[in-house]
Amino acid sequence: MHPILNRVTRRLSPLLICIMTAVAVADDEWTQFRGPDGQGVSQAIGLPMTWTETENIVWKAAIPGEGHSSPVISGDQIWLTTAIAEQLSEAEMQERLSAVKNSQGLLLAGTLRLQAVCISRTSGEVLHNITLLTVEKPEPKHALNSYASPTPVISGNRVFFHFGTYGTVAVNRETGELLWKNDSLKLEHQNGPGSSPIVWQDFVIVHLDGTDTQSIAALKCATGEVAWQTKRSGQMDPTPELQKAYGTPLLVELEDRPLVISQAANWVYGYDARDGKEIWKASYGKLGFSTVPRPVVRGDTVYVATSYMQSRLLAVKMTGEGDVTGTHIAWMSDKQIPQKPSMILLGENIYFVSDAGIVRCLNAENGDEKWFSRLPGDYSASPLAAEGRIYFFNQDGVCTVLKAGDTFEVLAKNPLDSAIMASPAVAGKSMFVRTATALYRIEQK
Repeated sequence: MHPILNRVTRRLSPLLICIMTAVAVADDEWTQFRGPDGQGVSQAIGLPMTWTETENIVWKAAIPGEGHSSPVISGDQIWLTTAIAEQLSEAEMQERLSAVKNSQGLLLAGTLRLQAVCISRTSGEVLHNITLLTVEKPEPKHALNSYASPTPVISGNRVFFHFGTYGTVAVNRETGELLWKNDSLKLEHQNGPGSSPIVWQDFVIVHLDGTDTQSIAALKCATGEVAWQTKRSGQMDPTPELQKAYGTPLLVELEDRPLVISQAANWVYGYDARDGKEIWKASYGKLGFSTVPRPVVRGDTVYVATSYMQSRLLAVKMTGEGDVTGTHIAWMSDKQIPQKPSMILLGENIYFVSDAGIVRCLNAENGDEKWFSRLPGDYSASPLAAEGRIYFFNQDGVCTVLKAGDTFEVLAKNPLDSAIMASPAVAGKSMFVRTATALYRIEQK
């Protein structure tokens, strides 16, 4: 954070700190997963409310391969990742999967090329297509996942790409030059990589929660060297498959401390971003693993969804130290909590959709339900909020737009031709939506 902003924010609430940190970034910047502050809320005015394949589409750019990473945007550049995989025969796949424990729902690829694609925001033309990593024998991945699911992060003239066990890569965003890569931090994902990186000052911070090892680490932005790495301290389920997680950390400036909110299996942690020191942790109170949704923050409270088996929503005060399970959990809910999509927090309301399409609105202060209903389809992408509207994208390519508020009201339903697994991005008056085959620039005409 800028020194002047840091001095001012010492006198302000954590909520205002988060807001000021977000608006310090240019309005047209969407540099990380879920936007400038990682909360999925845009301050843009004039975003489209309706579209089809032929209505309000500025351009549509075909994206080769498979990837669920969200687009990130700075200036005229849009960056995302994709995986180009050599297809195995059914016999080859079954032979290799026969050696994998709990292989149901898993897929395998042959040689894998993990690529960065840069697209012009103005024209939709491809500016760069760069092979970052080549993997000869990738791990299996879940059928609903991709090998290019983590969203990149833009910082200054660099873009940082993280692919879990396959490595982290820095690229000069002007020239496309590979600056460094670090493929030394190995783990077993079981279902493929999922955690997106964040940047704080000179560090790229990543989650490394596999079936075999669980930690959080910071790499130096300049070189890719490990600056610090902290093992998870909370007690895990003894079954390795129940120790993994796929969440993305969230940085909150709290009481002069840069606090990394980090959701792992069975526990959520708060770490000091400067050195990785664990400040506090809170237990989910039940089994929680393969954790995906990114936390959201209101004031001094963070809201965490625990994912599998049955997801639980916890409201945790971030001001404690040590094990705060018994003292700092304000409330919890076990009803239709998402396992993959993140949540939206607007004012005193928290909104979310379950993977199966049950949408709910709760009072963020106490967890009381204000309303619930059903949306069509299944959901993986995280929603977007702007101008008092919330956009929910399902896996069939349909976006349902709701009016934010204390009652359920559908404003529009917007279909596209292909599946949506990636979360949307915003720049200017345009929304950028990635489907299974293409990236769309959607704008009111």
